[in-house]
Amino acid sequence: MNKMQRNSDGSHGTDHGAGGPGPYLMGAHTLTGDAVLNRQGEVLGDIKEIMLNVKNGHVAYAVLAFGGFMSMGEKLFAVPWGALALDPANKGFVLNVSKARFANAPGFDKDAWPDMADPTWARTVHTFYGTDVSVE
Repeated sequence: MNKMQRNSDGSHGTDHGAGGPGPYLMGAHTLTGDAVLNRQGEVLGDIKEIMLNVKNGHVAYAVLAFGGFMSMGEKLFAVPWGALALDPANKGFVLNVSKARFANAPGFDKDAWPDMADPTWARTVHTFYGTDVSVE
């Protein structure tokens, strides 16, 4: 069994040396502020919050912020965790959605968060991103 070690950025790795796609355990706080890009390299936003499903212990959503200036006028988007792919080389994530399509994603204002436990809301979000709502 490989010994776990804590990296300086809060992530966890093993003592088996470098290589592979990156750490497989990371502190949630190390992900906030990470950029989310699409496959064309366009910035879609940055992660503001990680939402956990406390019933099953899984990450449900990453809340992204897009637009605005210095947090003024930005819109928030709850993106299903399964829609994101870790990009360790660029210390961020990839979301397979065009910038134009993402601009029309179901979003919300920082002062009016949706009820993320509402099954109707969850179906709308998961349908938009093409992910399975049952994995939450």
